[in-house]
Amino acid sequence: MKTCHQFDTVRAEYEREISFMLAHSKRHEGRPAAKSSAKQAASTKQRMARALNSHVGRCPECG
Repeated sequence: MKTCHQFDTVRAEYEREISFMLAHSKRHEGRPAAKSSAKQAASTKQRMARALNSHVGRCPECG
């Protein structure tokens, strides 16, 4: 699938945020903060999927 620059930018920002949360979760394993970060990473993955899906629906270059 060919995507535009904006799609790649949005995806990279979400993936960076997710990786930060997962790294925090690993650093603080066994603590409540780790569990919270892992849950936030999962919900961020869902938000990323929704954002990219709606982008593809609107963008003439991607869709």
